[in-house]
Amino acid sequence: MVELVEVEDESFETKQAGPEENDDDYYTDTDSEISTDDEDNVPQEETLAERLLALRDIIPPTTRSYISNKVETTAGWIKSGLLFGGKTLWVVSTSALLLGVPWALAFAEEQQMVEMEKEMKMRDMGGELLNPGTTASALNAQLSAQQGKPAL
Repeated sequence: MVELVEVEDESFETKQAGPEENDDDYYTDTDSEISTDDEDNVPQEETLAERLLALRDIIPPTTRSYISNKVETTAGWIKSGLLFGGKTLWVVSTSALLLGVPWALAFAEEQQMVEMEKEMKMRDMGGELLNPGTTASALNAQLSAQQGKPAL
């Protein structure tokens, strides 16, 4: 028959490092209205990382791998979308600058030319109308003749 003997571990015999408790250093304010017994039940402040690490023990490995794969896939899609969007924005903005600015300058120059031609035409018409020796009936005839012609 086998006889079992309990062997004491030396690490349990030594005192652990930490603050020593003295009854003289311990102070409680029993007359205070602020302190309540509920304060003793407040859990210690945990960080989000500590809480997530604690979930690792609760969630089964298959579920963790499924969630991890979904998060990685979603992050990959988001990263790809942002990269594509940035490249597209770069192409559109540089194309607008390279093509749009010269076109806008040419369009503005063309508008100035059209305005100058209109002004010249108005001067020519004004000079013909105000020739000395013309009467009011001649002016009316010239104006009606000018209005009857289609503008080019």
